[in-house]
Order: sequence, then structure tokens, then C-alpha cells
Amino acid sequence: MKQSTIGIILALLAVAGGYQFNSHTTDPVPANSPPSRDSTDSVLDNAIRNRLSDVQVRGEGVVYRLLPDDRVGSRHQRFLLRLDTGHSLLVAHNIDLAERLNKLKTGDRVAFYGEYEWNEKGGVVHWTHHDPGGRHENGWLKHAGRTYQ
Repeated sequence: MKQSTIGIILALLAVAGGYQFNSHTTDPVPANSPPSRDSTDSVLDNAIRNRLSDVQVRGEGVVYRLLPDDRVGSRHQRFLLRLDTGHSLLVAHNIDLAERLNKLKTGDRVAFYGEYEWNEKGGVVHWTHHDPGGRHENGWLKHAGRTYQ
């Protein structure tokens, strides 16, 4: 991972402090499995349990906290999701490369596909957008019937 990416992730995590995460474990499922709720939750659960990073994950949850945008380097819209499994995740959505979820509010359901990075608080999902350089798998967010990528 590039040093600039690591720096951005660390900055996001430092600013987002105070969120808590719960742990829930299930058996791992290969990343290329069909995207059922059980299999995608298992991939994410496995990444959290085993402190993995750089893992493509898919899931969905309910927004329980909106955070201020990160404006250091690339701008990121940030919010916390509570997953059906009980996990909580920070979502860092690059709004320099993808459209902001303008009507997002607490209580909304958001589906995501992006890269998971473990940290002591549970983790962050980023790369929820297209990669204009074509070097990274494209991610997305889905909210209120729209896809943001």
C-alpha cells in the first residue's frame, strides 16, 4: 500500500475517534463466492477476527453517525454503519472521485463494496468508488435506490 494511502487512512482514523466496534465471528468464505448476505458478512467477519487488511468486502448496514468530511488530501465523506451482524464500520467515501451521498441521514440503510482495512477500533471501508487509473477494483455505495461510484 502506498505511503500516502496509509497516511490518509491513519488521518481518517485519528479524526473519527470515539466509535466502538463489536466482534462477531463466523467461518470464512472465499471472496469470489456469490454475494449473499451470509457469505459477505462472513468475509468481513473473517477480516475483522483475523486483523486482515486489503480485503474486498461487500455488505450493508444502518447509518448511526454522520462524521465531518475529511478534507486532508483527497476529500472523504465519512459515516459509521452498524451492520446486521453487530459490527460497526467507518466508511470513508472519496468525494473527489465519486458523488457525495447528499441526502444521507442517520437511520438510512447503505450497501457497500470496497476495501476493508483493519484497525484497533474495528476497521474502515474505503475504495467505495471507481479507480480512474484502473489499478484497483472499483467499489460503490448504494443508498436510496442509487449507486455511487
